[in-house]
Amino acid sequence: MGQKVNPYGFRLGITQDWKSKWFAPKENYAEIMLEDHKIRKYISNQLASAGLKEVEINRAVNELTITLRVSRPGMVIGRKGTGIQQIEHDLHEMTKSKVKLNVEEVKVPELEATLVADYISHQMKRRLPYRRVVKTAVRSAMDKGAKGIKIRVSGVLSGGNTIARTEVYGEGSIPTQTLRANIDYAQLDCDRLFGIIGIKVWIYKGEMGA
Repeated sequence: MGQKVNPYGFRLGITQDWKSKWFAPKENYAEIMLEDHKIRKYISNQLASAGLKEVEINRAVNELTITLRVSRPGMVIGRKGTGIQQIEHDLHEMTKSKVKLNVEEVKVPELEATLVADYISHQMKRRLPYRRVVKTAVRSAMDKGAKGIKIRVSGVLSGGNTIARTEVYGEGSIPTQTLRANIDYAQLDCDRLFGIIGIKVWIYKGEMGA
């Protein structure tokens, strides 16, 4: 069997950067890792409709700087900044540290694997035909300038009377073994009536530095 490697982890430290940046002694490492997980889970639940791409966490002494990259920043900031203030307050209560939130807008959501997977999951939960949804996502990414895209959906795709299977759709090239290739990757579970559908998305945006 082939060995599957996460494209982000494969390029980490070469063309990709860490999404959490901090140092901790050995005795505190697990505690801070768990706190990072709780922060990401809370933000994902709070901003489910804001088009959240990623959460970057930077830690200093008793201070947290969290950068949110979203496709709809207005839903994060809220009226007169009330939304972002509420999130900062909740995270302060959770971590007992000073929290500063930065919000960055994702300009082209069609080229972000996380947002494409989220779009497919949302449409499948609305019971739209999965083939049409996936092909629309592929076409949109290529129209926006992607060099290649691959989408894999696995599970009971057509209803309760069919066996689970895997289908792959794509266009262009995905050079997964090329370290300088800028490949965005995401995987997501879509909970449907007949079981969980696994969604994986690879988007090739070109070579780094090219």
